[in-house]
Amino acid sequence: MKLNVKAFGLAGGILWSVSMFVLTWLGILGYGSQEAAAIAKSYYIGYSVTPIGSLIGAIYAFFDAGIGCALLALLYNKLAKE
Repeated sequence: MKLNVKAFGLAGGILWSVSMFVLTWLGILGYGSQEAAAIAKSYYIGYSVTPIGSLIGAIYAFFDAGIGCALLALLYNKLAKE
């Protein structure tokens, strides 16, 4: 069985993007963990626990996970052939 690289990358990007957006808004509302925000700040330049930061984090997360999942699908397809 082959994975559809484009679909897998898009699904991973959307999932992680929505997760970052929700994580940020939970932090804004006082429910989130400050440690999680500190970790995200160290990876995503310009990210902060603010409404604008939620959009910045979501954009970074979409491309970060999208590319990572696409590479994972490519590797899986290559190894599954053999």
